[in-house]
Amino acid sequence: MKFATWEKVSFGLLIGAWAVFVPHILGDFLVHADPLDKPAYAVAAQEAAAAKPADGGAVENALTLLAAAAPEKGAKLFKKCKSCHTVDKGGKNTVGPNLWDVVGRAKAGGAGFSYSGALKDKGGDWSYADLDAFIANPKAYAKGTKMSFAGLKKAGDRAAMLLYLRSLSDSPKPLP
Repeated sequence: MKFATWEKVSFGLLIGAWAVFVPHILGDFLVHADPLDKPAYAVAAQEAAAAKPADGGAVENALTLLAAAAPEKGAKLFKKCKSCHTVDKGGKNTVGPNLWDVVGRAKAGGAGFSYSGALKDKGGDWSYADLDAFIANPKAYAKGTKMSFAGLKKAGDRAAMLLYLRSLSDSPKPLP
């Protein structure tokens, strides 16, 4: 390119930059925004965030919703879990352990699965309350768990999931 061509390109870019920059400066000069005393629109998410307890636990206990929950909804929700868990009686472990008859089973007690130390240290059996807390937020329930699932935040969804997991047994455990 000739020198004159570079001048034309540079001058065009300069004019383009001015075309963007000058209206911005003029707009700031002509329009003065005054801060509001209170928000013009109240965001509902702020109220929901304020309702959560400081310890980060679940807002509502799913155990209180078990009577109204449907295991069919839990089966639909379990589709999120199928990539890592199986539910067949005598089924094999995959990325996660088989969840057949998990209610009442010892924590970290599924045969043939290598559990994280966080779950092994918990001890005891999987009660409905423990499963509710784990399903709500696995990483908060067992810090250091290998499970990467974020959890089910809605108590109604967890209640349905608990009923579905309860149904995965030859002799389902009594409800609390």
